[in-house]
Amino acid sequence: MVRCGCAWWRQYGNFIDNVRLFTKGGSGGMGYPRLGGEGGRGGDVWVVAHKNMTLKQLKNKYPQKRFVAGVGANSRVSALKGSKGKDCEIPVPVGISITDENGKVIGELNKEEDRILVAKGGLGGKLHTNFLPLKGQKQVIHLDLKVIADVGLVGFPNAGKSSLLSRVSHAKPVIADYAFTTLRPELGKIMYSDFKQISVADLPGLIEGAHMNKGMGHKFLKHLERTRQLLFVVDISGFQLSSVTPYRTAFETIILLTKELELYKEELQTKPALLAVNKMDLPDAQVKLDELMKQLQHPADFLHLFEKSMLPEKAVKFQHIIPISAVTGEGIEELKSCVRKSLDEQDSKDNDAYHRKQLLNLQISSAAS
Repeated sequence: MVRCGCAWWRQYGNFIDNVRLFTKGGSGGMGYPRLGGEGGRGGDVWVVAHKNMTLKQLKNKYPQKRFVAGVGANSRVSALKGSKGKDCEIPVPVGISITDENGKVIGELNKEEDRILVAKGGLGGKLHTNFLPLKGQKQVIHLDLKVIADVGLVGFPNAGKSSLLSRVSHAKPVIADYAFTTLRPELGKIMYSDFKQISVADLPGLIEGAHMNKGMGHKFLKHLERTRQLLFVVDISGFQLSSVTPYRTAFETIILLTKELELYKEELQTKPALLAVNKMDLPDAQVKLDELMKQLQHPADFLHLFEKSMLPEKAVKFQHIIPISAVTGEGIEELKSCVRKSLDEQDSKDNDAYHRKQLLNLQISSAAS
């Protein structure tokens, strides 16, 4: 049992989404009291976003996870003003959120070459410091990936998420008929004819009680926060985790998935969502799909079948519902088209919101001046 748990941890550990680092600004240089010379200021520590960087690469390249900037030069007769110490830059991926040891957000890096100062260098020795240098700022920081993919796949084990990812992208996730096939995030990209690329994440399988950290619990739900949109994947024939757990229909599965998201963090329900109804190649799939569509169109007529504790406060409204078969390829092209359309619409809304904010800031600035 212990060995199994360790193997699980090792496989999950191949994907790194957060790192804790020690940072320290450089100390200042000594002043020169007799001639009033000032020591150079210590170097600063910056976190800088790079397009092709990963947290795994960062951890492998800097296993000590310590970043210390250079010391400022001492003041001397030939150079009364000491030069500044060398800055230290920490290369990180785009989409990083930086917090301090207390969880306070320091900043976010959302595009390439974004940079944030995390540890200032100390002042060089000068008159008001008695010509003695000051030490640099020390700070322990946490780097968390804010967005790992455009689309996150949501579904209970064996819903066919891994098969779907392998069908729509070049990813090669492990696929087998047992619970928790996916133990770590698998990332793939949907490629379109106009060279547009959309990243998709198949995340560790969700189970009932995930909000209480059962199964992969919080690891799964935390990753969902870092996707722009959600793609629910459900088995048209329903779901049963094991012989001792209750059987759930496709409609019940959707209700329970929604409840798990709500109990973990309500904000997840505000993300745009699509629904892929998988395994349409199975017998009686069309009959079950017709029944599911009725339930989704008029959910209030069926909620009396659930215990009150299972019902979410707010139902997810799917922008698109697409019947598919990850095995035969049925509906896959339509799904890819719907994913693209949904993300394009979101990009348009985000751009409009950004321009409105910029205009408002300009108006406020003009009024103030």
